[in-house]
Amino acid sequence: MKKTLGLFFLFGLLAFFFWRPALDFVLSIIPSWNNNWNYKAIADRKIGVQAYQGFSKPLSEQIKQSLEKTYGIPVYVLPERQLPASAFVHIKSPRYRADSLLRDLKAHKPDTLDHILGLCTVDISTTKRDASGAVKEPHDKYLDWGVFGLGYRPGPSCVISSFRLHRAPATAFYERIEKISIHEIGHNLGLEHCESPQCVMADAAEKLSTVDGVKAELCESCKRKIGLP
Repeated sequence: MKKTLGLFFLFGLLAFFFWRPALDFVLSIIPSWNNNWNYKAIADRKIGVQAYQGFSKPLSEQIKQSLEKTYGIPVYVLPERQLPASAFVHIKSPRYRADSLLRDLKAHKPDTLDHILGLCTVDISTTKRDASGAVKEPHDKYLDWGVFGLGYRPGPSCVISSFRLHRAPATAFYERIEKISIHEIGHNLGLEHCESPQCVMADAAEKLSTVDGVKAELCESCKRKIGLP
């Protein structure tokens, strides 16, 4: 009996030293699995284009086609919706909070879709923070900072606005809105900002000129990261 207990004790020690590290590793990455949208192949995903009130229907269709061309997956134009009043703020000027719109889009995303892109004509904003999480300085500039678009990375929703894209040259407007749409969906798919200066995932760095300088397509490196040929 004592010999049997001794063997059990020995096997228990071996299991602890050899299997515990593996178990700890598995448990440590479970939260990443729960929050990671990259478990599903790109080819199996679907995108919805959600126009908010006043956004051009032909432009919604153009964005749909651009996303299908870039990512090679089905894109559906959804019926127009009203902007949620809860997202409206007037801190420096009348705007809608982009982070609030992301939550609104996520809440109204049909279960049949994996990602949803919101389109609006109003000015949208967010709070820019530094690496520590504090509001960037100058505080009054970045507390309510106007943006071209915003998206979860990775995640189910993103939003863009045409409000800041009409600056000269006006002929660049349609290309700009396509590029920013591709960019924000790229974030939803898990892509970070790219260091390639002509990749559509390059950081706009608060400048419309950066948007004008990139191509309306992913670089080869970004394509590989999300499994595109």
